[in-house]
Amino acid sequence: MNYWLMKSEPSVFGIDDLKSMPNRTEHWDGVRNYQARNMMRDTMKVGDSAFFYHSNCKVPGIVGLMEVVREGYPDHTAFEPGSKYFDEKSDPNNPRWYMVDVKYLRHTKRVIPLTELKAHAALENMPLVRRGNRLSIMPVSKNEWQFILSLENRPEP
Repeated sequence: MNYWLMKSEPSVFGIDDLKSMPNRTEHWDGVRNYQARNMMRDTMKVGDSAFFYHSNCKVPGIVGLMEVVREGYPDHTAFEPGSKYFDEKSDPNNPRWYMVDVKYLRHTKRVIPLTELKAHAALENMPLVRRGNRLSIMPVSKNEWQFILSLENRPEP
């Protein structure tokens, strides 16, 4: 099993939006970075776990847990001219962009803010806390995953 962190702006699609979807499941579309696309297309597998991370908000941080329930497949929004994710160079016969389906598992017991994540030496190698990393999808090691889960039960700093 692999572990991931997937970012979304709560004003666009937040953890509560995922929870309210039929079967608490939705496709994770609109990723337009090749490195993140490659992870969804080639590495994410059914059963992988992911943190749902709210970005570009007052308190960015981990807000929930999800599971990958469908492996990478072409992102149909790239082919829809009215979509904000439309890519005129994307071809359905040779898709450029991919997505996965994720299922809501639960909210974290509290928001685990980026500032707190940055304060722990155990997470210093995590891409999220490295300066300049803006990927919307990134791998999380098993040790990082377990450490972050342990933060839920600690009082907020």
